[in-house]
Amino acid sequence: MVVSTVLFVSGVTTLLHTSLGSRLPLIQGPSYVYLAPALAIINSSEFIGLNGNNFKHIMKELQGAIIISSAFQAFLGYSGLMSVFLRLINPVVVAPTIAAVGLSFYNYGFPRVGTCLEIGSVQILLVILFSLYLRKISVFGHRVFLIYAVPLGLAITWAAAFFLTEAGVYSFKGCNVNIPASNISEHCRKHISRMKHCRVDTSHALRSSSWFRFPYPLQWGIPVFNWKMALVMCVVSLISSVDSVGSYHASSLLVASAPPTPGIVSRGIGLEGLSSILAGLWGTGSGSTTLTENVHTIAVTKNGSRRAVEVGACVLILLSLIGKVGGFIASIPEVMVAALLCFMWAMLTALGLSNLRYSEAGSSRNIIIVGLSLFFSLSIPAYFQQYGISPNSSLSVPSYFLPYIVASHGPIRSKYGGLNYVLNTLLSLNMVIAFLVAVILDNIIPGSTQERGVYMWSEHEAARSDPAATKDYELPFRVGWIFRWVKWVGL
Repeated sequence: MVVSTVLFVSGVTTLLHTSLGSRLPLIQGPSYVYLAPALAIINSSEFIGLNGNNFKHIMKELQGAIIISSAFQAFLGYSGLMSVFLRLINPVVVAPTIAAVGLSFYNYGFPRVGTCLEIGSVQILLVILFSLYLRKISVFGHRVFLIYAVPLGLAITWAAAFFLTEAGVYSFKGCNVNIPASNISEHCRKHISRMKHCRVDTSHALRSSSWFRFPYPLQWGIPVFNWKMALVMCVVSLISSVDSVGSYHASSLLVASAPPTPGIVSRGIGLEGLSSILAGLWGTGSGSTTLTENVHTIAVTKNGSRRAVEVGACVLILLSLIGKVGGFIASIPEVMVAALLCFMWAMLTALGLSNLRYSEAGSSRNIIIVGLSLFFSLSIPAYFQQYGISPNSSLSVPSYFLPYIVASHGPIRSKYGGLNYVLNTLLSLNMVIAFLVAVILDNIIPGSTQERGVYMWSEHEAARSDPAATKDYELPFRVGWIFRWVKWVGL
């Protein structure tokens, strides 16, 4: 149900963005930027040990935090404050911030792949084979192996795992994954991990999903608004906006006649805020923002058509109505999801660092800033995450969730519990540290415009008088006249 909801909201918000946002051909969806803070909220101490349907309870808390932070992001965009904030955002800031998002999940990736090494490692190798060794092979004029490396690798691995499961490779006499670990024999205990993680028939998502279902707002209940969780998400929405600024600039150089004006960037950020409010109302568990992977997709496919993205968005909406599609995606074995994410997070890290090509990447100033930002983005959260944990602690969460329960044991322990929660959580998030270090150092250390790679946005008056820029960015259906007098959000 959550997957179907994500598909629906992604389709709707993509149509909104290509029509009323930046108008660049960029797909909107749940960003990895929101994953770490969502995990921090999910693993908050007050939710551990909840009785009853704690999924809906936690989802309502997430919805409330996302709605408030999204309203803040919409205000940031439509008030014109984003145009002011843009002066602080340059490639040297964007690069380590986005790279830190990908690097922050290293403790989940391969440790989960290792639960069924023969399946997960083969999938990673297949994706590498398709995306690197076979990337120049064309089929009917399309580089299918490069474009579809991830789904091809997933499909082949899933098919192989299915045949191995059906052949009984992961079946052991007298062993059943549904029997509690305390009640199984020593013989079964040795094989239970492979049975649980290598078999493809352990999920009931596909069988239990309905054929048709319409995602609707407030389907999990009325959102719960908690100021401390909302404050964490507000900071994250700011970083999401930084991510989108980098994507707007890079994609505009690939598909548009000129970069957008600061007003168009503000308009895009404002609409992303409204889109995330929709995501909060529908209950996707994440905000809706421009996906960084858009830039790579446009560069690889050489397709920057707004119409193609809109057709794809309509397909997403149609697929979201077929419940079995969501069930099928949700039934992908965890080890294959982990293998897929190893590649996706690595790509996100690389795409973040690729922003340095707009600056002097060889400059010692920039090298030091990026290096310090990345190092402290890993080291400072490690301090916060490990502080106060007893070696004999009986925490009831998996080891890969330990970085996200820092609010209950972090080093900041004032008499204000809510403030402790906010600061301990924010300072344990890699991307927050990377952003703070990079934005402070880049703006206080002297450097030329060329060295810093300051983003060059189009001038408002020049864009209005340029027919090509007007075609690329002007709002349709004569909606643009509403914003014409407000140059910080119009064209």
